[in-house]
Amino acid sequence: MSIYPRFGGLINQNIEQPPKGESERSENVESNSESEMDTNSTEDEEIKQLNLWSNAEKKHPWYDPPPKVKVTMKRGICHMNIELTLGVPPDGAYELFINPTNIPFFVIDKFRRQLLENKSRKVLKKDGQIVKVEKAVAWDFFWWSGALPISLIVDENKKDRKAKYKKQKMMFMKVFEGSWKIEPLYVDAARLCKQMKPKNQEEYKKCSGGQGKIASKVTMDQYFQPYFPFNIPPLSSYIREITIKTTKTLLKMLQERATILREMPYS
Repeated sequence: MSIYPRFGGLINQNIEQPPKGESERSENVESNSESEMDTNSTEDEEIKQLNLWSNAEKKHPWYDPPPKVKVTMKRGICHMNIELTLGVPPDGAYELFINPTNIPFFVIDKFRRQLLENKSRKVLKKDGQIVKVEKAVAWDFFWWSGALPISLIVDENKKDRKAKYKKQKMMFMKVFEGSWKIEPLYVDAARLCKQMKPKNQEEYKKCSGGQGKIASKVTMDQYFQPYFPFNIPPLSSYIREITIKTTKTLLKMLQERATILREMPYS
């Protein structure tokens, strides 16, 4: 169980929350996989980190650089290699990516339309854990607009903070799959640890006197290929550009959510 779902109401206090049963189901799955003692210890460390971020944000606001995106093509499949930084602890970044309580992060206009809307989340296999998520991506084309349904199977690994996903059903796309992982960034090491380069969180905690903030480095690989005839020019170029642009926008919006987390009071 994580502390982050508790703050969902604060983060989105003006947005309608998902059904109660959906939230409870996700939290119960996580609770079953951890002992109460481990959970409390993890939450204490998360709260300490969030307090460090919140206090530092008042004096020296953190800046997340734009995501780095490298695009290559091979045998008709587009590969996006992505690196981005989130100024929140790795557990917080993981929660933002999987969004187990279906908090609407990506509101894009005054009508509360979402760029990426979470429709449902169903646990298929607890060992792992394997989930099926139903989403919808907003689109606009001249005076038309709508939402494209997406069904993904996601293999989540909370311990290692990584996941793999693959489309089950997705309009226009023959291939849509990828993976991501989150690693800690010891952002205050140079200032607080002198010449030492900490190899893990315990070393960092010791050399920084417990005052070092931990950010998150996210590495992603995403592959996609449209069905025929959308895989031939000029439609292929249009679909590719829209997919890349939408992905970049979603990542920037995640960084904006991380900013909100940093600015919230936790004491």
